[in-house]
Amino acid sequence: MQPTATVLVYSDDSNTREQVRLATGRRPAPDVPVVEFVECATPAAVLTELDKGGIDVCVLDGEAVPMGGMGLCKQIKDEVFEAPPVLLLMGRPQDAWLATWSRAEAAVTLPVEPVEFAQALASLLRTKRLQSA
Repeated sequence: MQPTATVLVYSDDSNTREQVRLATGRRPAPDVPVVEFVECATPAAVLTELDKGGIDVCVLDGEAVPMGGMGLCKQIKDEVFEAPPVLLLMGRPQDAWLATWSRAEAAVTLPVEPVEFAQALASLLRTKRLQSA
């Protein structure tokens, strides 16, 4: 059986969640595990899933409503013990400073560009794997 990585995807927009799934494919790079997704449309659902454990990386939509991914990222980093790394989806490159404020490990702009996104996600999965070893 192949190892898997669990990626939580938060967005109130089902199209954004689909872009993330399509950009990732089965795995974002040959040297990382096959990805399984947990999709969440509300901040409460994200926190519930994180409380359950087993999430390797979070992908958070910075443009989500009622709570954007940047604010949610900051809350996760402040409140969740050993929070997983976060990849933020930003509406515009000028928001990079907000991604830094939120303590996200990586950020890419919307709409999801498949190669850029896959590279960023694979990098976080590699980092997570090294931390777990």
